[in-house]
Amino acid sequence: MSREQQLVAQARKAFESGRSRPLEYRIYQLKNLKRLFTERQKEIADAINKDLNRSEVGTQMFETLGLEGEINLIIRKLKEWAAPRPVEKNLMTLSDTVYIQPEPLGVVLIIGAWNYPWAVTIQPLIGAIAAGNAAVVKPSEVCVHTAKVMENLLPLYIDKELYPVVTGGVPETQELLRQRFDHIFYTGNSTVGKIIMEAAAKHLTPVTLELGGKSPCYIDKTCDLSIACRRIAWGKYTNCGQTCIAPDYILCEPSIQDRVIEEVKKSIKGFYTADPKTCPDYGRIINQRHFKRILTLLEDSTVAAGGENDESGCYIAPTVLRDVKPEAKVMQEEIFGPLLPILPISGLDEAIKFINKGEKPLALYVFSSDEKVINRMRDETSSGGFLANDCLVHFSISSLPFGGVGNSGMGCYHGKFSFDQLSHLRGCLVKKLKMEGVNNMRYPPHTPKKLGWARFFILKTADLGWVGRMMLLAVLAAVAAVVLQKYLR
Repeated sequence: MSREQQLVAQARKAFESGRSRPLEYRIYQLKNLKRLFTERQKEIADAINKDLNRSEVGTQMFETLGLEGEINLIIRKLKEWAAPRPVEKNLMTLSDTVYIQPEPLGVVLIIGAWNYPWAVTIQPLIGAIAAGNAAVVKPSEVCVHTAKVMENLLPLYIDKELYPVVTGGVPETQELLRQRFDHIFYTGNSTVGKIIMEAAAKHLTPVTLELGGKSPCYIDKTCDLSIACRRIAWGKYTNCGQTCIAPDYILCEPSIQDRVIEEVKKSIKGFYTADPKTCPDYGRIINQRHFKRILTLLEDSTVAAGGENDESGCYIAPTVLRDVKPEAKVMQEEIFGPLLPILPISGLDEAIKFINKGEKPLALYVFSSDEKVINRMRDETSSGGFLANDCLVHFSISSLPFGGVGNSGMGCYHGKFSFDQLSHLRGCLVKKLKMEGVNNMRYPPHTPKKLGWARFFILKTADLGWVGRMMLLAVLAAVAAVVLQKYLR
């Protein structure tokens, strides 16, 4: 038996023991996890600095702060989310207890990504713990130092049998995918997403796929270009462009292209100084393979700003490309790096057509002072998330579902959405062994009269308020005992 098989079997056994189900135990685990982020912040930050050249403040801002907020929310709301959820009834079920009961799925596999290795790996784990599941955590091997820290620290703070960590590369992931899970949660690219889905299909395992894509950014000439370009530059160059919801490219009219370039350049200098290479807040490409991939994307486009690079340090400067053609290399795949192509288009109509020709993106951005422009872009396109006049910030709002659509993913998470995604929402009905007269209408022999009664009872909803329901229930009890037994025989 492989180590992966052993850990999955151990997690299954721990889940079947029932200890992950009590809400008190879930909250205890979440509090311990939160303690990890405060007590081990230095180790977490040092590892991320080695992997992505991110500062300690940047690590807290983009990784652990959101996780602490998510845990606080769940501790506050878990009792409410896990409680039975009453639902509307029809007259046929008025005297029954009808509700939705969230229950744990079982053992969840969480496969994380390298670009925000704590945020996108631990956020699903928080949801899995909250929902009462066991979870096998597979951090990305691309973030070598962070994966090691995660492997060392998680077992010190949370139940190591219920939530084991598996490190390693492709062979270990493949071995995990051969095991049976009750849900698989994957964050990464669509190519691997298809492999995950294929493996899951063998066991009919449901999946949540958080993928990416080319998230468009349309700039309307009516907007304040200085503010728009500052927000776009922040969204694009944060983490050296290695963000799944980074604005991938800009669409704007030719008349404002030069101004957009100048404003983006101004923002780059304001954020990262005249020499971003020496700025502690500017990151690095994760490895040389991705460094070479990104440089290849530059080959048939015109650099308007930036373009400097250093292979030995995996450094690529914040870069802007002008007059980019739709057929350019940089437009054929998600960039996932600090290149910002600008595609001149004639206006809103052409922008909407261009966006709709491609795959549905994970995020779509529009910058405009005109509400009609914003509404048209929202109503005539499709994307995982939609933002007007800002970038990235929807990821931080727990009350919004975060996820893709079509090629950019399936399923969503954050806050209550994580809890629901990793729970089985079980439909429950509890009936008393009384009032059998009401049921006569469904028993053979079937007659037109019984159908008439059935139509009345099933098609009339019981949205009468509490007093109305009590009064109707009393009437129905009397009717069921006398009238129905008399006429439905």
